[in-house]
Amino acid sequence: MKSLDNKTALIFDLFFCLALMPLLMLLGPMRYWLLEWPDFSVLAVAYLYACYFVMKYLKMPKLILHKQYLRIAAIVLGLIVCTYLVSCYHLPELDFVTPYMSRYQTMLRDYNVSISLWMMFSVVVCYALTTAFVKELYEQQLLKKKIENQRDKAELAMFKARISPHFMFNTLNSLYSLVIGTSQKAEDAFVKFTEILKYTYVTLENESVPLKDEIVYIGNYIDLQKIRLNDCTEVVWDCDVDDDATPLPPLLLLTFVENAFKYGTSTSRKCSVLIRLHLRDGRLLFETRNRVMKHAGEFRDEVSIGIANCRARLAGIFPGRHVFEATERDGVFDVRLEINLNQK
Repeated sequence: MKSLDNKTALIFDLFFCLALMPLLMLLGPMRYWLLEWPDFSVLAVAYLYACYFVMKYLKMPKLILHKQYLRIAAIVLGLIVCTYLVSCYHLPELDFVTPYMSRYQTMLRDYNVSISLWMMFSVVVCYALTTAFVKELYEQQLLKKKIENQRDKAELAMFKARISPHFMFNTLNSLYSLVIGTSQKAEDAFVKFTEILKYTYVTLENESVPLKDEIVYIGNYIDLQKIRLNDCTEVVWDCDVDDDATPLPPLLLLTFVENAFKYGTSTSRKCSVLIRLHLRDGRLLFETRNRVMKHAGEFRDEVSIGIANCRARLAGIFPGRHVFEATERDGVFDVRLEINLNQK
């Protein structure tokens, strides 16, 4: 399966270029055109090849799935106009003794050439659309399998590392009873840590949670990190949402928050971490920004894997409904994620 992941398009292209088009030329009237009108034949062949690769480049299945009907209509109209112009190519007139017969036979010949060209154009377009839909379906199946494998691996890792929840929470309650009275800061940190663990266990198998739960989770995580850090690191947590009951896949934003603290904080050098979460009319904007405090090469090697996994998860959950950008410029790492939560 892996060997075919990136070769389906190449297989379809080779079949079209080396099998389908030569068959159209040999079995159709084009083999006669090559002898009579080589210039027109070269133009027709080049145009049919161009039609195929234009259809492939425009990715019609995605346009249809995203309901971009105006763009689809413009593309179809453009192809029809171009095909009509090619079919109007001026061919030499037939020469008969009777002028009337010459004009009649020339018109009949031009009509047959035009019909043949339109037929070959239809075959090319149908093949291009069919292969595009097959390729899109195949890629969606591969993406689904990758996401399922990643989820299974995560669940397996969690299962291996999991302690009995009852034992763990009973132990935490016992430890909390020992912490009470020693320090208010220690009590708060312990409560936040316990809430984070409970949230992770409870939401592991949920498909979605209210956004307010994610906000509380991120806030607790930030507060715990602030306890570990000193005044060298400034943390800005900007949260502004108009509907905190909006459903969101659990722990979707955690990787970006973890990376910001893992690679963008220091206890000895001045630095800052920005985490922003906005929601307006069902459109979510999440951003993180931090200066890379680790060695640049080490940072890129470690982050690239996590970012790739996040891209795959987002593509599976929000296909065509999100924009994800992760950039590093002048030692500053920016993450920007926009999701349209209105569509289902």
